Amino acid sequence: MTDGKAVGTYLELKFRKFVGDRYEFEQGNAAKGIDFPGLGVDIKTTSITQPQSSCPFKSGRQKVYGLGYALLVFVYEKTDDPANKTARLNIQHVVFVEAGQTGDYQMTRGLREIVDRDGNEDDLIAFMADKNLPVDEIEMRRIAEDVLRNKPEQGYLTISNALQWRLQYQRVIDKAGDVPGVVRVK
Repeated sequence: MTDGKAVGTYLELKFRKFVGDRYEFEQGNAAKGIDFPGLGVDIKTTSITQPQSSCPFKSGRQKVYGLGYALLVFVYEKTDDPANKTARLNIQHVVFVEAGQTGDYQMTRGLREIVDRDGNEDDLIAFMADKNLPVDEIEMRRIAEDVLRNKPEQGYLTISNALQWRLQYQRVIDKAGDVPGVVRVK
């Protein structure tokens, strides 16, 4: 029996060992920030009771254009056996989210709709300000200019503002296999 952080670390180590026994790959570490830097993939492990995790905050731009790497999300159910001081893990879902789909669902949806309705830079800035995108006015204007030139792909994460991003996965669990870039592996 243990906490969710230890469970996640255990599952991620087991998976990396499984892959490492079969393939050669660049090992990730805390300095590189993701588990498979050569592949541009990070592993996230979360409980089905509250499918979310933290992620380093790099830029408010990540809510618009994604994290910059793909996610492999393992969602487990844990049943504790206090008498034996053990736990049973049942993997409920394994979902692969392509890098382009790791933006925030509401932010990308709103920006895409504004562009589709012939919105302009001011419309985009007003929307991002209303949604409290954590950037200054200069960066918000740069993002608006970029969105008009390069409309972001539809993201499927819910990303909460904090010192670290809070990634919530219920939507990717629900949409896996039904939308491009979000694949149900299990």
